[in-house]
Amino acid sequence: MYCDFFGLSAPPFKITPNLDLFYAGGKRGAILDALLYAVTSNEGIVKVVGEVGSGKTMLCRMLESRLPETVETIYIATPSLSRDEILYAIADELGLDLHELRAAQALRRLQEHLIGKYAQGRQVVVFIDEAQAMPLDTLEEIRLLSNLETGTHKLLQMILFGQPELDLHLRQSQIRQLRERITHSFDLAPLAAPEIRDYLMFRLRAVGYRGPDIFSEAAIGLIARASAGLIRRANILADKALLAAFADNSHEIRKDHAQAAIRDSGLKPGRPWKKVLLAAAALAGLLAASAAAFNAFHAPAKIAPPPPRPAPAPKTETAPPQPRTLLEKRLAATKKWLAEEDAGHYTLQAIATTNGSQEFLERSIQELGRVSGEDDVYIYPTLIQKKSGFSLAYGNFGSRAQAREALSRLPAAIQAKHPLLRSVGGIRAEQKTLPEGRSQ
Repeated sequence: MYCDFFGLSAPPFKITPNLDLFYAGGKRGAILDALLYAVTSNEGIVKVVGEVGSGKTMLCRMLESRLPETVETIYIATPSLSRDEILYAIADELGLDLHELRAAQALRRLQEHLIGKYAQGRQVVVFIDEAQAMPLDTLEEIRLLSNLETGTHKLLQMILFGQPELDLHLRQSQIRQLRERITHSFDLAPLAAPEIRDYLMFRLRAVGYRGPDIFSEAAIGLIARASAGLIRRANILADKALLAAFADNSHEIRKDHAQAAIRDSGLKPGRPWKKVLLAAAALAGLLAASAAAFNAFHAPAKIAPPPPRPAPAPKTETAPPQPRTLLEKRLAATKKWLAEEDAGHYTLQAIATTNGSQEFLERSIQELGRVSGEDDVYIYPTLIQKKSGFSLAYGNFGSRAQAREALSRLPAAIQAKHPLLRSVGGIRAEQKTLPEGRSQ
């Protein structure tokens, strides 16, 4: 809405990760370089800790994009996996279907597969998101899996991304062996006020702004305090402040614009109860919409009964209810695909969102469907930071190599979303861990 007004080629403060907008300040660039060194040097278990909204996901995506082609990455987004489930989830992502084997047999088969990868000059790295929510037994299994090695080389490297609670878990005596195996620990500290100023202008200039600095010192101070230095909050506030300035026909972001953004975001302590109730009502509406879409994934669409007829009609076979909306159709198709497709097939997960509205999800399906058709778009329930959400993926590929090749041919608009390679088996295992009523 305000892009033309400020001379921008794209919105600068979207909260979805965009690698072109990676900010190297606040030690983020140095941490990324250190992570690259740790992975390429095969340095064992690595830990990255930061508050919600501090930029862990962006850092994870940047790291994946910078790794050499010889490094294969596995992304575990469901931290509630049990001790055995983490083993099978990793195997699924590598295209191995080991579910018929006992855990000990599956572990041996996984090790043999990883040795084969090593012989081909390839390295496997596992990114584990929201690691603070992992059961202690599963964290201990992470340590055991990290023991898979040749005489000189780790066969499976682990990077744990988590909130500060992860450090509390690691202090417990029963997993002290895991703590001792962590070779590098990085903290994503909140940005200081001067860094918030640099960050805001960096984002603006990265999308084409060429004028003078437009955030006043007073506005920066308010955004820094209200955001507590967290990047996601700063993005939300800056976006709303730009919108307020646009509505005011002002090319300077003043204190009153920042105040309006803070009020609208509900981040200021002591806000009126009326606004709290309105925000709660909006959240309830979103949750209701999400629940409705989840139900569509698990049950056939309901069709209203026909009106009563004056006389009985001859008996005919009733066709099963058919999905009516685009969202229902793709949910049903994805459910069937996950149940029947080979576990070693891959797809490209391009979107993960907690926005459960039918309008938004269907618009996203249509956007991905422009590549070769909506029949190549899959949508399935997921959990995002313990909140109900959906993942949207594109394509069905017979191997990881085919998926990587297809990724390089995607339009720039979809590549900008930095799709993740996901195996059918990995998604299937993730679905089994979702709360009852939300999986396939």
